[in-house]
Amino acid sequence: MAFILKNGFIVDELGELKQADIKVENGTIKEMGEILSTDGCDVISIDGQLVSSGFIDLHVHLREPGGEHKETIATGTQSAAKGGFTTIAPMPNTRPVPDTKEQMEWLQNRIKETAVVNVLPYASITTNQLGEELTNFQALKEAGAFAFTDDGVGVQSAGKMLEAMKQAAAIGAAIVAHCEENTLINNGSVHEGEFSKEQGINGIPSVCESVHIARDILLAEAAGCHYHVCHISTKESVRVVRDAKRAGINVTAEVTPHHLLLCEDDIPGLDTNYKMNPPLRGKADQAALIEGLLDGTIDFIATDHAPHAIEEKDKGMQLAPFGIVGLETAFPLLYTHLVLTEKLTLKQLIDFLTIEPAKAFGLTGGKLQVGERADLTVVDLETETKIDPETFLSKGKNTPFTDWACKGWPTLTIVNGKIVWSKEGGITE
Repeated sequence: MAFILKNGFIVDELGELKQADIKVENGTIKEMGEILSTDGCDVISIDGQLVSSGFIDLHVHLREPGGEHKETIATGTQSAAKGGFTTIAPMPNTRPVPDTKEQMEWLQNRIKETAVVNVLPYASITTNQLGEELTNFQALKEAGAFAFTDDGVGVQSAGKMLEAMKQAAAIGAAIVAHCEENTLINNGSVHEGEFSKEQGINGIPSVCESVHIARDILLAEAAGCHYHVCHISTKESVRVVRDAKRAGINVTAEVTPHHLLLCEDDIPGLDTNYKMNPPLRGKADQAALIEGLLDGTIDFIATDHAPHAIEEKDKGMQLAPFGIVGLETAFPLLYTHLVLTEKLTLKQLIDFLTIEPAKAFGLTGGKLQVGERADLTVVDLETETKIDPETFLSKGKNTPFTDWACKGWPTLTIVNGKIVWSKEGGITE
């Protein structure tokens, strides 16, 4: 199938909007610029809309197997497609955990059967994510594991983490870490700060995260391993990663839209849609995250899309699970509240969602150029619409951003040269 996206705009290397047609044939970008001949091609008019390389999200939760009441590979990838994401990487905190060759092969088959976007599954670092026995990294990588993480829990033993990093380095794989020192969690539900004091509830201190990152960075240096920090949230963590990069240590980091756009001051009482892990930190932390993104300390943006059932989130701040959904709202929120407010340029935002995650993990893709795989996202930068969870394709409706008015909504998502979602037609079967 060949088609042409006609009269759209792209962001050039200088960050300027430039009108361009894009021809897609056999799953590849064949031509860009002014395309005069449309012979043998379907023409899709996208007058005035932006075309980007498809967004990449290297931190999502699809819940399958074991948590299908929250999300499935099918619904999660449909949610990704609607949000303009063409490649996602699901975390292994499922039941069972993808901690064996057989379980990873099952997962890969399920992805082939039901996913509508590219899916790169993580395997766990330890069996059942218990932090005790290392998994067989080589066998899991051969079965298709993207990288290794116990996301959801921090690996508490420094010795075990060093051993894991040495094994990962030996096979050219990355260790990806949810950083949390269990002895410092304090049974907290929110950040240890003004909000926790006002509400009289236990808080999670910033050092709970930063001390684990500092430990792991030194272990990664000793092991010669690529070490990646999940959902960085504190100013101390940013400082530690910045210092590590200056020292030449192979460390990368991600930040979520919600940590860039919200802090503890924004929590309106005991609303569990504002409960996530790591929690929303202080105003100074929020500012440090934006600064870290701009100066290259933080490499890219990832959503940490974490769907939960309504009845689970209704259990109150102490008992409700951590997490919010993010795939369908990420670009509109970031475009409206960071680009239109001139904190980021449009090119920077697109890079943080495409080129930078691909570069951090050595992935193909993320580039909008002739010869690249046709993973593309078309975005309407003008129409303003309020966020409505009832319109989500995700099973999860747990978001703190309900009724936020945003511009920058995806209207067409193309994966491997195939239209998988459109604003008019929904998911393409």
